[in-house]
Amino acid sequence: MSRFAILLGGDLVATPRLLRQLEGARVIAADSGMRHAEALGMKPELWAGDFDSAEESLRADHSDVPIELFPAEKDQTDGEIAVEAALSRGASELVLVGAFGGARADHEFLHLTAAQRLEESGISCLLTSGLQEGKPLLPGQISFDYEDGTLFSVLAFSDLSGLTLSGAKWSLEDRFVPFGSSLTLSNEVQGGLRVGLLSGRAMLLARPVSFYAQPVSFYAM
Repeated sequence: MSRFAILLGGDLVATPRLLRQLEGARVIAADSGMRHAEALGMKPELWAGDFDSAEESLRADHSDVPIELFPAEKDQTDGEIAVEAALSRGASELVLVGAFGGARADHEFLHLTAAQRLEESGISCLLTSGLQEGKPLLPGQISFDYEDGTLFSVLAFSDLSGLTLSGAKWSLEDRFVPFGSSLTLSNEVQGGLRVGLLSGRAMLLARPVSFYAQPVSFYAM
């Protein structure tokens, strides 16, 4: 698989887990997401966007990175432009770094829904801030490597049919979950998390517990 890291403008905690997830990845920065390159020890092969939130000092520090400049009045976010650049280069797996937090809640919501759309099209997506991870859930079964005690929620974007949670403090078996229900919020991994889904659109949001036991580097917008 060809893995690309897309550096977005949200929050970042450069945990050892995140650095492992990015090993071997090619990197594209979206506008102010370039701020994360130093904390991650990575050099993007492309810097794309309208640069309305990238300070001159940041541009000077990374003047050797190729730029694709877009007008401020456009019909795509800088993040979506960066994703399309990765796909045009053959990406089959995306890690959306800095996908959570930041100043724009609308952008954060778009990251969640765009990742769902990409996953449905066959592009594997992981959203992360280092502290928090998101993985779109498709019909079928998926296992996660989270340690016991990891907090997680299943965020539903529609009615969910046949939702099964095992390896969790509060397990579910072939459950119907109506859209807008809080039933699947604030659960805890116990014994190896596995999720099954018959139909619907959802995302698993988790806060890996290994963060608390290891040294990290912080960067927040």
